[in-house]
Amino acid sequence: MTRHIYYLVNPISGTTKKDDLIKLITKENQQRNLLFQIGYTNAQGDYDYLKDIIEKQQITDVVMVGGDGTVNQVLNALHREPVKFGIVPMGSGNGLALAAGIPKKPVEALKVIFDGHAYTTDAFLINQQFSCMLSGIGFDAQVAHDFSTKASRGLLMYTQQSILNYFKAQPYQFEIQVDGFNFFTEAFFISIANSNQFGNNVTIAPQASLNDGLLDVVIVQKMNKAKLPFAIFQQIRGNNKLQTLVEDMSKKNVLYFQTPALSIKNIKYAPLHIDGEPCTTHPHFEIAIVKNCFQLIQRKNK
Repeated sequence: MTRHIYYLVNPISGTTKKDDLIKLITKENQQRNLLFQIGYTNAQGDYDYLKDIIEKQQITDVVMVGGDGTVNQVLNALHREPVKFGIVPMGSGNGLALAAGIPKKPVEALKVIFDGHAYTTDAFLINQQFSCMLSGIGFDAQVAHDFSTKASRGLLMYTQQSILNYFKAQPYQFEIQVDGFNFFTEAFFISIANSNQFGNNVTIAPQASLNDGLLDVVIVQKMNKAKLPFAIFQQIRGNNKLQTLVEDMSKKNVLYFQTPALSIKNIKYAPLHIDGEPCTTHPHFEIAIVKNCFQLIQRKNK
């Protein structure tokens, strides 16, 4: 089948203007004699109208030009459609793109779109809300909430908000059920990951795979706050190995395990983010993997 690529460009993602990028997309597709269209994202995240376009115009690929929020919204709306998905990462974190090895430079990301291979990729649901990379409850979600209110974006602003929240951070109370095992924890945050990325090449779940049918769960438990940065750094460095849940796990600063599903009782209503975007929290979360959810274009033989 002849490829027909639909580019969905978020004009306000990241920190750069998109005029030059649109010229680049146009030039690269024309040089390859590819059918293509360029559309724009909307603030409502409503892409149901594209289902009709995909069917009637035989769209084969949908390429998301934006950040993690754009990727989440488009995949949520269109992952059941018979198309392959690509990413030109233009956001603040670019978690899924980095986990998939998609380059940040647009010209190189476009080469992956043209020459790569579509690999089956998992997603997961949190109370039926769609997540395709990493979601969290607690400290990191509060950072996401504060970050979303700022006029400027980027790594510097995210780092600033993280530092400010570090000094205010207090552990939250959770009750967790996984594989028939129940336990209570006081934790600064819980990350539920399908990708290994927080974003910006910060690897919170080193063993995470995009297509292994498992969620990687990282629980940063209550500890002396002076130890908190070092515990997180150890996790980012990959020094914490995957664990089996046991009775003495209260002695560990960081719990790291894999599971296809879990339940979390959010006793103190800790804040929630889904793929980096702040969301309304809930007193209870049911979380489960969605295996083989969509086809993501990545480098061949990655």
